[in-house]
Amino acid sequence: MSILGIPILTFIVFFPVAGVLAVLAVPGARKNAVRLTAIVVTALEFLATLGLLIGFNPAAGDMQFVERADWIKAVHAQYLLGIDGISLVLILLTSLLTFLATLSSWKAVENRLKEYYIFILLLEVGMVGVFVSLDLVLFYVFWEVMLVPMYFLIGIWGGERRLYAAIKFFLYTLFGSVMMLVAILVLYAHYHTFDVLAIMQTGTFLPAALQTGVFLAFFLGFAIKVPMFPFHTWLPDAHVEAPTAGSVILAGVLLKMGAYGFVRFSLPLFPEASRKFVPLIVVLALISIVYGALVSLMQKDMKKLIAYSSVSHMGFVMLGIFTFSPMALKGAVLQMINHGISTGALFLIVGIIYERRHTRLISEFGGLSARMPVYAAVFLIITMSSIGLPGLNGFIGEFMILMGAWTVNPVWTAVAATGIILGAAYMLWLYQRVMFGKLENPANQGLRDLTVREFATFVPLIVLAFWIGIFPKPFLDVLDKPVEKIVRIVNPDYYKDIDARAALPAAAPSSPVPADAGGPTKGPAVRRAGQSEVR
Repeated sequence: MSILGIPILTFIVFFPVAGVLAVLAVPGARKNAVRLTAIVVTALEFLATLGLLIGFNPAAGDMQFVERADWIKAVHAQYLLGIDGISLVLILLTSLLTFLATLSSWKAVENRLKEYYIFILLLEVGMVGVFVSLDLVLFYVFWEVMLVPMYFLIGIWGGERRLYAAIKFFLYTLFGSVMMLVAILVLYAHYHTFDVLAIMQTGTFLPAALQTGVFLAFFLGFAIKVPMFPFHTWLPDAHVEAPTAGSVILAGVLLKMGAYGFVRFSLPLFPEASRKFVPLIVVLALISIVYGALVSLMQKDMKKLIAYSSVSHMGFVMLGIFTFSPMALKGAVLQMINHGISTGALFLIVGIIYERRHTRLISEFGGLSARMPVYAAVFLIITMSSIGLPGLNGFIGEFMILMGAWTVNPVWTAVAATGIILGAAYMLWLYQRVMFGKLENPANQGLRDLTVREFATFVPLIVLAFWIGIFPKPFLDVLDKPVEKIVRIVNPDYYKDIDARAALPAAAPSSPVPADAGGPTKGPAVRRAGQSEVR
């Protein structure tokens, strides 16, 4: 499948580079033309990613749209691209949020406008590249490409402490990347290839001791990006100081790359080490859930509150991944999408009020619903989405994760459920303080409601929030086969009973059996099929 004669994955990875050239060609004095060019490019990129749906086969568990070519022969690195259902949904989220972040920046940025949009477009190249790379060197290159644009977006267009936040973000992420590079070199020394597909087709794994070391090196790179407790301290600073578009992309996409790395590489390539470190990672995930929620309750800055809430929400994702249950793993991937929708929208909401008041302090507001009813309605929907109200997207992902965790260890579920309660507390507290009460601050008297452009940035996110909450089947269908493939590698015991029953011939018709006689026979079989033993 191709677009304009270019293979579709190559097109969607590098089309933003054409957008960079288009932005450079527009005279800098024509600011609206620069803005419009960037918006059109990101909109076309989103439409191009929708084209992946045309030829994608959800029933196939293998990689699709695979593109392969020699790249750096001296080190045996290939230009190898491909996607499965997990990659697909994350690419669609990336292109959508990049478009909305660009659209939201129409009035948010005035200085060095061309450079601003160029960095956003280059950031999109790195993000999409990560999700389609199947060569470890190529993956690492795209992983590093993301660092530079985000560093400059924070460092140039951020808040008062932007340089501190940008350097902290860069150093944390670079440290994790270097450790990951060492692990990639160890994999090459063992398999003599960087081709992830070829490594998996060998059907062999690293020796136990070596596998543990390589897993830990990848763990540092991915856990910092998630970020998991205690590697999270760069996140609040980066979010608070970043411009609105930077925060949307950072929360909506960049955090997902750490979780994606665990799903794409750690679980299928290092299954024994993954099982070995389940207790540690689950404890860190549960701490992230509760700690992030408790710290959010204490925040006075809206942006910092949402930043710490991301630590809590991504803890749910990590819990879902390391239960090794298909239910929980699908819920974890879906929760990545849900978090991108709800938290990306929350940062847009904060950005709008910041443009009008130039403050994010919760104490500066109150009673805004009287002046901004449409804004209040959008804020309420997104708040309910974030706390997981049934009927909205957040509920489905969290419910699937908790169901999967329950089959492994009910205590995990009980601890994680406290994060949902605390999440409802801090989000409703934020909404009540900002939207309700008396409109006493004179600075808020003249605030205008959402413009058509601002409202338009929320429409696709609200539609997705209700769509996933009411009818998640299309999203879950594309995840079925790739998730099953991963679980069969990392937790093969899960499918033993299922495969055994599938191999049995169909039972011959027999005389009716009393209900009380058939009940006990059915019960244990169903429970065994639903349980997952982590060893």
